[in-house]
Amino acid sequence: MSEGTAHAVQHHAPPTGFLRKHVFSLDHKVIGKQYYALALVAVLIGMVLSWLMRIHLVWPNAPIPGLQLLSKAGAPGGVMTPEYYLSLLTMHGTLMVFFVLTNAPFAAFGNYFLPIQIGAEDMAFPRFNMMSFWATFVAFCILVLAFFVPDGPPIAGWTAYAPLSAVGSDAGPGEGLGQTLWGLSIFVFCIASLLGSLNFIATTLDLRTKGMTLTRMPISTWAWFITSCISLLAFAVLLPACLLLILDRVAGTSFFIPAGLVVSDHLQPHSGGSPLLWQHLFWFFGHPEVYIAILPAMGIVSHILINSMRRPLLSHKVIIYCMMGIGFLSYMVWGHHMFVSGMNPFSSLVFSFPTLMITIPATIMTLIWLGSLYGSRLRLTAASLFALGFLSMFVSGGVSGFFLAQPAIDIYLHATYFVVGHFHMVMGVAAIFGIFAGTYFWFPKMTGHMMDESLGRLHFWLTFIGTYCIFMPFHYLGLAGNVRRYSAFVDDFLVPLIPVHRFITFAALFTGAAQLIFLYNLIHSRFRGAPAPANPWEGTSLEWTMPSPPPFDNFGGKHPVVYHDPYQYGVKSSTGDYLMQDSPEQAGA
Repeated sequence: MSEGTAHAVQHHAPPTGFLRKHVFSLDHKVIGKQYYALALVAVLIGMVLSWLMRIHLVWPNAPIPGLQLLSKAGAPGGVMTPEYYLSLLTMHGTLMVFFVLTNAPFAAFGNYFLPIQIGAEDMAFPRFNMMSFWATFVAFCILVLAFFVPDGPPIAGWTAYAPLSAVGSDAGPGEGLGQTLWGLSIFVFCIASLLGSLNFIATTLDLRTKGMTLTRMPISTWAWFITSCISLLAFAVLLPACLLLILDRVAGTSFFIPAGLVVSDHLQPHSGGSPLLWQHLFWFFGHPEVYIAILPAMGIVSHILINSMRRPLLSHKVIIYCMMGIGFLSYMVWGHHMFVSGMNPFSSLVFSFPTLMITIPATIMTLIWLGSLYGSRLRLTAASLFALGFLSMFVSGGVSGFFLAQPAIDIYLHATYFVVGHFHMVMGVAAIFGIFAGTYFWFPKMTGHMMDESLGRLHFWLTFIGTYCIFMPFHYLGLAGNVRRYSAFVDDFLVPLIPVHRFITFAALFTGAAQLIFLYNLIHSRFRGAPAPANPWEGTSLEWTMPSPPPFDNFGGKHPVVYHDPYQYGVKSSTGDYLMQDSPEQAGA
């Protein structure tokens, strides 16, 4: 199908009832907001779980008021047991990776703005879009349900390594029904992600408006498109892996459980399985998942920085090529998560080389961002500050990846807090900074109201300082040999590190409290914020050509025609120093 196919596509009629308009909506904008709201709920739960874990690490025998109400067995008298600590760790990681870092930058912002940025009225398959969100919501509910089953949530970690996750309740608390619910939740989430990815790809390729060639798409659109291609392959592997795990647990199969395995003095009735098979399948998904989280943030940050700098990047096409390269290489590096699994040293080298190679496009992107910023007259808004914070977190967290790419070094650091600090900064905090940047930038378009810029700047500085205080010391702890997943530090070599953990805990509580500023700003601005003009940031891409918020069919029945690339900044035109993408006017020097 050619450009302009969107003109002939017959979309659904405007909703008339409350349920169809606000709940089971087919409108991509409403679905984008639903994804964002779900991610917001998930991140609040995940943050509270991290607080509980940090408090327990510093004061392991102190009762936490009310925790016994959540689990009498896991926290008798409010004192967390070591097993329940692992349960909270599992749920925190699963919520953050799947329901926050995948949902918000990709599914939420992508659903809302990808059709608009290419000039389409809606997604290619609106009903698939609705099904994708509600399947994600069902997956979230199944996961949270694990808190309330008798044996509690699973203790196998967000990676659910077999055979711990495969043998059933013999493996410990939470490994009964709780672990089965975990597997079912991720299975349903994979279905939702596959539906969403197909929709994104079809929309990008088939529904571009007249003049919107692939080279004229914004970087953010390219990031969502590339991410959807990665997601289509990655979740297609995790989905059958979860199905096989569930079958091992409930149907007596032996995909991941070897023969002769004894757990809790019970000989397991399985034979012929391989625990390493689960690791291969999971990490074949797991490392691309890192880029499913970070690539949308890269696109959002690039889009915002160009607008704030008021001039194009040194080469936005190279940014796109680098994202393609990262997406391709992401499927060649999964083995670096398995250097300590008994892997042949030659196989380790085979995975080490592409792990180092994937840093090349990431480095090129960083140099382009920094080179473009040099000498620019940057408009310091809350959105641009979080975009700069993304660069800082991405570089700081990424540098430690060079160490972990070396098998000899990784074997020492792999099971320590060094790895925790690395992936929290480069994948977690960097992506969340991208989410914050996108929220402050696009909130006026999504709601028709402006957020409070002063509160936004305060939120940035408190969050920026707080996250560095939390995660940079993790690297020191790892170098000191602090093993991760320990619920208490009683060994002689770990006791001197407790003051560092105490500092991290105070920083975590402080940074979490700072997010209340964002939550207040978000809710208050939604209802009482100043009215937003159609183009408050003087942007050039198509989302800024329509009212705020956009009408039901985005462009009011008119189909835009694109004449320029999306970043005509630093030019002379009738509008000032920028030229809209749909303006037939020719820019002056």
